[in-house]
Amino acid sequence: MSVPPGSIIVSDWYHCADSREFFSKILHKKRRRKFGLLEAPMMPPHMNVDIVRYKVLISGKSGVGKSALAARLAGLELPKMHYETTGIETTVVFWPVRLKDSGRVLFFRFELWDCGESAMRRFDHMLPSCKEQVDGILFLFSFTDRGSFDDLSNQISRITESSDRVVKLVVGTKFDLFMHTDVTESDIAHFQEVWGLPVFRVGGDVSAGLGEVAPLLNALAENLWHQDCMAASTVSISPQAALRETGSEIIV
Repeated sequence: MSVPPGSIIVSDWYHCADSREFFSKILHKKRRRKFGLLEAPMMPPHMNVDIVRYKVLISGKSGVGKSALAARLAGLELPKMHYETTGIETTVVFWPVRLKDSGRVLFFRFELWDCGESAMRRFDHMLPSCKEQVDGILFLFSFTDRGSFDDLSNQISRITESSDRVVKLVVGTKFDLFMHTDVTESDIAHFQEVWGLPVFRVGGDVSAGLGEVAPLLNALAENLWHQDCMAASTVSISPQAALRETGSEIIV
């Protein structure tokens, strides 16, 4: 089960005045900065911010918008034409949050993995590589493709097991094309009741604003942090040690 929104982090913190100094590290001329695999926001010494790292797999049928979602979350320009990812593509997204109880600020570094459906079927090593040390999975469907929605249960069963310690969220793409939707709100409600997973809706052009990506990025941050804190309490070690043992890191 996912964590209720706003139970661990301040969900609207990006609106607050005291967040501006932190969000300025991921912005350039009011647009999102692009970060490579080895890059990170430049932090002045007085900020003393921890960076927590997570690997997130984006899963879905060809054409649902996996690459477009990665670009949207990173604040990059959306692809103008659809093309299937020929192998594995990674996108780095930084996102600062403030914890509710302690007031501590964390910088989340999401490494988004996107693998083309044809490549995954053709090469046996693709899926194991994507799943190795993965912390979270975004399962995608398109509101304009009923088949992609009906395939969600197969996706979840094929990629995850009940014993996996991984955050699972569902994202419906192309929600702006509501006039052509093949998936109804009652379909979404039934799916959520059966699977107990939240469904997020995205669509439309990317703007410079943070509000369109904040709900999904906050949910990822909140659930991943909760997952690591629960793991730490289970084995009676500190959250920092749990993060290091599970492939995530804290860098002070």
